[in-house]
Amino acid sequence: MKKSILLSVGAMVFATSALAGKEEKVHWSELPAAVQKTITDNAGGGKVEEIEKETKSKDGKTIIVYEAEVKKPDGKKVEIKVGEDGKLIESERN
Repeated sequence: MKKSILLSVGAMVFATSALAGKEEKVHWSELPAAVQKTITDNAGGGKVEEIEKETKSKDGKTIIVYEAEVKKPDGKKVEIKVGEDGKLIESERN
């Protein structure tokens, strides 16, 4: 009984971590050109402070999303999410 419960809990933890994906910091030079262009076009003249590459698995496919944290000239921060193909996914002000 205890063994079954432990196995079930272990399987849930593994499944949750697999869905959560992996995040890693990357440099501007590591971004595909299309991603660089989309971030620049949506940064509004701001400075890119940090970029993360998030890799997820969905339905057996690997999905990569780049998240750029930008500080605009007025001091406000914006988070820009871009797909690996350069398509804008989301732009939100913090």
